[in-house]
Amino acid sequence: MAAAPAVTDIPEGFERHFRQSPLTDPWEPLYSKRTDKAVIIGLRLAKPHTNARGMIHGGLIAALADSAMGHSCGHVMMGSSSLVTIGLAIDFVGTAQVGQWLAVEPEVIKTGGGTICFAQSLIKADGVLIARANATFRVVPKKE
Repeated sequence: MAAAPAVTDIPEGFERHFRQSPLTDPWEPLYSKRTDKAVIIGLRLAKPHTNARGMIHGGLIAALADSAMGHSCGHVMMGSSSLVTIGLAIDFVGTAQVGQWLAVEPEVIKTGGGTICFAQSLIKADGVLIARANATFRVVPKKE
């Protein structure tokens, strides 16, 4: 049986995620890769990411998808706004295991008048689709 990949086995182009939060602190280390149109979030799955049955928890996947889509909307909108999630849907089509690389690959579908953003994501474990998500974000005033 092959050994699980080391945490240092991070795909090319990913670096430590630029934003931390109390929600994601227990899931660290998180990684991200910026493209012209998206912020892809990834992590090497580990035991703290599992549910009581030893499977990767769907709540982790949903939260990371929400985060990646929100960061992507902000990235496309040139970081000029803060965004809050007003709608989120996720469909699970597979499972992920400890040791796999989880990547959330978002796509911004549309921004509207600086007040709203629509995005979708494919969530993959070692390149295999395990979920898809979509979200709607509303622009809110930035906190000082």
